[in-house]
Amino acid sequence: MKVSLFITCLSDIFTANVGKDTVEVLERFGCEVDFPDTQTCCGQPAYNSGYLKNTKETMKHMMKVFRHSEYVVGPSGSCVAMLRGYADVFKDDPEWAEESKQFAAKCYELSQFLVDVLKITDVGSTFTGRVTYHPSCHMTRILGVKEAPLQLLGNVKGIDLIGLPQAEDCCGFGGTFAVKQSTISGEMVQEKADHVVETEAEYLVGGDMACLMNIGGRLSREGRNVKVVHLAEILNHR
Repeated sequence: MKVSLFITCLSDIFTANVGKDTVEVLERFGCEVDFPDTQTCCGQPAYNSGYLKNTKETMKHMMKVFRHSEYVVGPSGSCVAMLRGYADVFKDDPEWAEESKQFAAKCYELSQFLVDVLKITDVGSTFTGRVTYHPSCHMTRILGVKEAPLQLLGNVKGIDLIGLPQAEDCCGFGGTFAVKQSTISGEMVQEKADHVVETEAEYLVGGDMACLMNIGGRLSREGRNVKVVHLAEILNHR
């Protein structure tokens, strides 16, 4: 099975190890992974800010980049949700409607791909520690991926998985929301951080680096000894 890695901006710039772990997990199960190096941002920041005309050019570029990919897999529910949203953006465009529909259908978040396409719920990883999981908003509410990450984490040998109180609450990042509404965002991430501390977890795991960086930043500023770890890092730990 051939898979193209969609690295996402944050993982590319800040956490390259997440991309590495994603590739290694996929290769463990027989996937042939390539990396189209002309890929760019999915366009979500500009799209959410209302710059639709400009964003469409980015979207068209991304569809061209991955035009010949069998599957496109990324370590971010939020960014993959945007890729899938191309089909709605171009639904009335006679030139791009069909291609955007086909493109959206082959885009998957990592845990979604493992569980729904490869039919794998146990990747054979081992991880020792008390862990709690943050379900990011776009991953659960837009992409609809809720159970797959928990299924995979639940089968990790040695893990002590603890439920996160008010897990469904937003962490306050929301892309440009954190900049435009910084005061509200700050209160939201404070509440999220408090719930993480309440679990007494050693690790906070998630499927979106933006959320993890936001929550991790607040935990760090408060001197909390909680490490933020992307799901791919747990799944590749053996």
